[in-house]
Amino acid sequence: MSEKSEQDKPLESIEALYADAANWHVNTGGETIHAKRMDGRFRRIKWLTAASWIFYLLAPYLRWNGQQAILFDVPHRQFHLFALTIWPQDIWLLSLVLIFFAITLFAVTAVAGRIWCGYFCFQTVWTDIFTWIEEKIEGNPQQRRKLDAAPWDARKLGLKLAKHTLWLVIAVVTGVTFSGYFYDIFQLWHDYLTLQVPLIAWVVMAAFIFGTYVFAGLMREQVCFWLCPYARIQSVMVDRNSVIPTYDFRRGEPRGRARSGAGDCVDCQLCIGVCPTGVDIRNGLQEGCINCGLCLDACDSVMVKVGKPPGLIRYASENEILGQPTPPFFKRPRVLVYGFILLLAAGGILYGLTHIQPLQLTVLHERQPLFIRMSDGSIANKYTLTAVNKTGGNLPVQIRVEGLEGATVEANDGAPVVLTPEMVMPFRVLVRTRPEQLKGVDTPIRFVLESAGETQARLEYESVFVGPAN
Repeated sequence: MSEKSEQDKPLESIEALYADAANWHVNTGGETIHAKRMDGRFRRIKWLTAASWIFYLLAPYLRWNGQQAILFDVPHRQFHLFALTIWPQDIWLLSLVLIFFAITLFAVTAVAGRIWCGYFCFQTVWTDIFTWIEEKIEGNPQQRRKLDAAPWDARKLGLKLAKHTLWLVIAVVTGVTFSGYFYDIFQLWHDYLTLQVPLIAWVVMAAFIFGTYVFAGLMREQVCFWLCPYARIQSVMVDRNSVIPTYDFRRGEPRGRARSGAGDCVDCQLCIGVCPTGVDIRNGLQEGCINCGLCLDACDSVMVKVGKPPGLIRYASENEILGQPTPPFFKRPRVLVYGFILLLAAGGILYGLTHIQPLQLTVLHERQPLFIRMSDGSIANKYTLTAVNKTGGNLPVQIRVEGLEGATVEANDGAPVVLTPEMVMPFRVLVRTRPEQLKGVDTPIRFVLESAGETQARLEYESVFVGPAN
């Protein structure tokens, strides 16, 4: 095809080229991808973002007020986050945090594609580390392919054993660290080494060792292709305005090696050689593309060598490549909707963090009987109050009733009510009043629970006082 006919190709045909799945190359597991490693701006960014996972490895060892700073204490139904303790009653706050991060992921994908996959995903990071170890032990991609094809001997056995041993060490550390978020990490190491941990701890560690070793070491890009649900739904979140790694076919086609009429693409296929999933970005956005930007580093290095400007493969939207208007991200309806949801979630999280009470109260009116007529003619109702003391010490409290004039409250059979720390405590309350104070069969009342110690807390709970019909 001539240069003129290629550049003047109708828009519909160009879009068809990008949508033609027949041009895609999907590794179904029949080959092991040995991607070439080369330095570049996006490779350095990948290492920096991967370093954020150091927090995952170190966080369980942080201490706060004599206990683990971040701990999901499932047996006691508590989530400790430094000075904050979240109870099951505050699970809505944790739900808002999960919603916030999920919507953030969707919003970032709509703007910049699968940036999470390319730079932050644990599968990508661990696979990158595993393949880096593989390269240090077995050599560059050509040497690794030659070693894989060679017959087994002492050298091959030694290299493979060293590689898999290091992989297993990383897998063990990963598994123990994850368990450490649910079990004091220092005690966990002691109990593992002395074989005293409960069965569930062995199961969790074994599952993570198996998953890390198999997924990051053996399956690698196959996890992205066949197991990751996020890869399957990327087409829903990415549109023609999303900024993704894109090949500028108007500039690059027709491909050729310095021949007359050829585009800037010299068809060196280095962009394929560095891709961790083995896709050819020149065929357009594909399921295997994780937006890591390594093909940009590879192509730019070639462009510099052949004396052409970089950016033949660059982060750009499809509309930009096609020369069509591209609205800024803050004017796109989808991004605005995501942003609105993010603001609501962030507002709810901020409200929750600033309004979490050290006490929690629920009131249950006893149904049998609904009321009791006492010997002095007064009417009494029985209630079961359940209080949660979220503080670290004993908390004396006082209980009174509002909305019912002359009502008396007898709690805990007359004994002082002291809430045990970090415990759920039910106790009986008897409310008495004269019949003439009632406003009908059902009189709205309000229980008020106030702390009597140094910790200042006040809770209210709406209930009802039941009296006789006449």
